[in-house]
Order: sequence, then C-alpha cells, then structure tokens
Amino acid sequence: MKILSSAFVQNGQIPSKYTCDGENISPPLSISNVPLEAVSLVIIMEDPDVPKHLKEDGMWNHWIVFNIPPTTTEVREGENPLGVVGRNTRGDNKYGGPCPPDREHRYFFKFYALDRLLDLDDSSTKFTLIKAMEGHIIEYTELIGRYKRK
Repeated sequence: MKILSSAFVQNGQIPSKYTCDGENISPPLSISNVPLEAVSLVIIMEDPDVPKHLKEDGMWNHWIVFNIPPTTTEVREGENPLGVVGRNTRGDNKYGGPCPPDREHRYFFKFYALDRLLDLDDSSTKFTLIKAMEGHIIEYTELIGRYKRK
C-alpha cells in the first residue's frame, strides 16, 4: 500500500498553501496498492513535535477520517475523502493544516487498511479510533512532510 502527494515528496517541505499560513486546505493524496481484503481505510494526520509546555503528550492531531471506501484512489486537494471525519485536537471535524509555533515540525499522514468498518461517529477522536482499530489493521503506510513557519 502506498500514499503519495503531488504537492510534496516523502520528508519534503509541505507548501504553505496547505498550512495556517496559506489556504489551510488538505493536500492532494494518491492511494495505491490497497489490499484486496480491505473493507475500509483510515487517514490520521498528526504532528509529534508539539512543545510539551503546550501539549503534555507532544502530539497534535490535524485530520482524522475513517470508514473510507477501500476503492478510494485519491483525495483531492481541499477535500475530505468519502467517510467519517472525526475530531482533531482543536475539536473540529475538519482538516487543520500545519501551524508549528516554534520550529520545523514533522507531519505524518498515516494510512491504514482495515478488515472492517468502524462503529464510530464524527465525535470520535484519534484515541477512540485507535482503540477501535486494534486487531483490524491489515496494512499501514505513511507519508511524512515537514513545515516551518517563515
């Protein structure tokens, strides 16, 4: 399974268009080689580089989408894929772009293929999602981008 973006390469710089300094829209993503037995897909975008004085665990969840059809091959720029958009750290049910307060941060676009649909609704956070995914992950891949405010 593979996830790519036409906007940035693995470990490359995320263009400001997709951040709080730009349009704050989701980047385009392409998805390939999804396992045939997959029943649903999940995208979690997170930043593990948050200063501990701002967030004790150092993690900021920017985007959570689950129950995505396994036939999905792309996520268009500025759109959510079909599925359920969960709550990000800010408490919003939407994409929240990179906005590091201090230095360059890494942004992980984590992509999972699951053997089932999840019985969750849009009030779900990453923590409830991760718990519901336990024992149901068929395959996993990720795309990492970096961003530093100018």
